[in-house]
Amino acid sequence: MAIEIKVPDLPESVSEATVGGWNKQPGDSVGRDENLVDLETDKIMLEVPAPAAGSITKIMKQDGDTVQAGDVLALFEEGDGSSAGASQSSDDDASDDGGDQGDAPAQESSPATSGSDDSDEGGDEDAIASPSARKMMAENNLQPGDIKGSGKGGRISKSDVKEYLESRSAKSSASKEPAPKSESASAPKPAAAPAKQAPTSAGDRMEQRVPMTRIRARIAERLIEAQQNAAILTTFNEVDLHEVGALRGRYKDAFQKENDVKLGFMSFFVKATVEALKRYPVVNASVDGNDIIYHGYFDIGIAVSSPRGLVVPILRDADQLSFAEIEQKILDFGLRARDNKLTMDDLTGGTFSISNGGTFGSMMSTPILNPPQSAILGMHNIVQRPMVVNGEIAIRPMMYLAMSYDHRIIDGREAVLCLRTIKECLEDPARLLLQV
Repeated sequence: MAIEIKVPDLPESVSEATVGGWNKQPGDSVGRDENLVDLETDKIMLEVPAPAAGSITKIMKQDGDTVQAGDVLALFEEGDGSSAGASQSSDDDASDDGGDQGDAPAQESSPATSGSDDSDEGGDEDAIASPSARKMMAENNLQPGDIKGSGKGGRISKSDVKEYLESRSAKSSASKEPAPKSESASAPKPAAAPAKQAPTSAGDRMEQRVPMTRIRARIAERLIEAQQNAAILTTFNEVDLHEVGALRGRYKDAFQKENDVKLGFMSFFVKATVEALKRYPVVNASVDGNDIIYHGYFDIGIAVSSPRGLVVPILRDADQLSFAEIEQKILDFGLRARDNKLTMDDLTGGTFSISNGGTFGSMMSTPILNPPQSAILGMHNIVQRPMVVNGEIAIRPMMYLAMSYDHRIIDGREAVLCLRTIKECLEDPARLLLQV
């Protein structure tokens, strides 16, 4: 009996999703709760697990399709999946060539595999590349042998093709060598072909048009919203991290042994920020129409880079967390962002944000607010610079700090003093313990 695999209930405020990529194809054996497909929303990635052991018999929604809660994604057959189409499994392409004829109905049931069983070569290509990858290879006149697959048994995924195209584009720009062309009649965009094939004195210049991912479109929307709806101003300062560095040097080994996590700089910045927000509560507030909402708690957003773009998971009640708890939560955020495992609850709320551009070598920037928050702290790279300390020149680890704020409710005085409090707490970490 066929089971319908449906789009699960989407998080609140999310009305639709995009099929990000199928992890299993028709005929592949699947274990219970194994992830079948990734659904991309404008905030998080959702996994759709298998309801039981078995195999997909037909895929109804392809990569890139827009879906809503309750839409049927695929048909699923419960069982061991051994007879549902061995020729489509990347594990069996070396030994079951003679059984492909018997599995033809399973192949024909999936739109992704139609037209691919005309020859032995077509069957080999099906086994080593997903339908979305084959489609992208056809659009860009690529052969399976050009690309190294990262999937099981060397199976080529859509992301493998994207990485290959990006790498080829970079090499082409550097060497000015013409990209290889094919006159395959299957190219889906013939109108664009003449522009790509037109010779120039410096060789062909390749362009590629791809739609924004949902999260990238949402980031763009929120950044424009912030700039249009807030009076953003930025104030700057610099901090000497000598004392923080010395403290970390003395206790980092004991700290890691005790807590099984490294003592980083971010926990000091979070603690210093919370202390500053306690003194200047309007910086921790937000605007709602003509009202100012003062928050009696400190939920600090930590900007984290992920494969899908910038995300800002929330450290809730940061004032109640120890240094070790802060470091553990930030490490967990980073790992789960990398693996697209952050939940909607992780990304919802927040009263203030911290962004660390110094991770990528940024010297100075003006961070943009994360609505509806009214302020954000920008950290930058640490540079050894000569400074005057007690009347003498000394080499110190210095960092520029930037605080962007909504001038509608935060005056320059509060913003400057708040940033100066962060600086003072970091330059004399004992203040964090004594709260002075």
